[in-house]
Amino acid sequence: MKKAAAQDDIAALAKGGRTNFIGFLLRLAARLPFLFIAGRLYGADALGRFAYALVVIELTGQLCALGQKRGLAQWLSHAEDRNPANIVTDGMFLATLFSAPVAALLYLFPVPMFPSGEYSAIDRLLPLGVIFLAWTEVALAAQAYRFDIGTTVRARAIVEPWTISIMAGVLYPVLPESGLAVAYLTSVAAAALTALIPMSRTYGLPHKWQPHPVTMWRLVRQSLPLATADAIEWGTRRIDIAILGLFASPATVGIYYVAQQVASLPQKLKTSFEPILGPVITRNLKEKNYAAIAQQVCQVGFWITAAQAGIALALGIPGEGVMGLVGPNFVAGTGAMALLLAAEVVAATAVVSEAALVYVARIRNLWISLFTIGFQALISVGFIVAVKNMGLGELYWAAAVAAALMVALGASSAVKAWLLSRILDQRINNWRWALVWAAAPAVVVGWIATQLPEWMELLFGIPAILFAYGWMIWHKGFGPEDRVLFRRKIGPQAG
Repeated sequence: MKKAAAQDDIAALAKGGRTNFIGFLLRLAARLPFLFIAGRLYGADALGRFAYALVVIELTGQLCALGQKRGLAQWLSHAEDRNPANIVTDGMFLATLFSAPVAALLYLFPVPMFPSGEYSAIDRLLPLGVIFLAWTEVALAAQAYRFDIGTTVRARAIVEPWTISIMAGVLYPVLPESGLAVAYLTSVAAAALTALIPMSRTYGLPHKWQPHPVTMWRLVRQSLPLATADAIEWGTRRIDIAILGLFASPATVGIYYVAQQVASLPQKLKTSFEPILGPVITRNLKEKNYAAIAQQVCQVGFWITAAQAGIALALGIPGEGVMGLVGPNFVAGTGAMALLLAAEVVAATAVVSEAALVYVARIRNLWISLFTIGFQALISVGFIVAVKNMGLGELYWAAAVAAALMVALGASSAVKAWLLSRILDQRINNWRWALVWAAAPAVVVGWIATQLPEWMELLFGIPAILFAYGWMIWHKGFGPEDRVLFRRKIGPQAG
């Protein structure tokens, strides 16, 4: 029975992985037009100010969601005597209760979003995004508990990125100063609607629901470590912008933001596995099946690492061409983009380990996360000062904070994998030497592609790199369990 359940879990994880890989491709296709429009029309300065404001908006949105991206699965799995619709309504109520006052405060006091003091009346409306982000997190977590990842793909990979791309282009002639802000608000509102409609169909309306202060407080208390861990994990991908913004000009921040947006595309592969891992891990924890948890963490970790390494090579080798699509001034951010892509690869182990640690050692996991972001902030400043003292320009400062992120995430991966291994008494390791074998031909093909004209390098080089890497990883790195990821139907295995 345990073997059949484990196979079903791997099948569910594989199905979520297939869906999310399609979502990644859709997100890539939609994100690049936005970067092109924002870079070419609005310019690096406006993009830098917009990016700094989003650091504050999205961080507060994460906090106000109270960690329900993973916590809601635990609420639903441990409250079998309650109507699931009522539990989801508890989550929505708490998200609104926290996000609405925070949005009002940011509207009244916009300095944290715009430290330079340059903003318009429309820009001040950006805090509305906090509410939409919190609602979306809860709705998508509720759908993921029922193994519905399609809604996440539609909201995050289709509706949100395409809406902001289209609106940014349409609004530029009308609102050249605030078009990015309106486009962003429209996109997060559309994503929230895309998530809320299927959630209401899946769970229905609450039955005799009313807020109970004691229950709400208990849920908040349980969620705070998750919310803080989520915010810290998210913050490690944004504190680099915040620190760079304290030292460098908005134009440099804008160039770094574009590099970060390209590099963060692979990140969606690992974060999108989390809602599927949550229900699977919580069920195995109830059964004390620690070997299955370790197997699932390592399996998903390798899938993510393998996919991210291939994407990092495909985007990083022709990096100058990729950054050049946004505008000639952005090519200087290629080095930062390459380091950020590498950072996402080394971070995979930390993310999948944390998916289990938030249930078995949430406080220790929180301390490790706090240490990680503190360590990142410290070495980011140190790296910038060192590069600055060497007489190098601001774009080298951007590369310095990217390098600091890579070092911090690598340390986090090592510590979290070690801790989870100790708790489960199982080996946790995502690394396989097949990754090196797969990277070698991809690098050769990539070098050849860089000798071609830029349009051919991008049009033919990127697919060729992915094909060379994919062919090698399939034949040298993937075993039967890994190939489940690419099967639409999972049949019984012998034995």
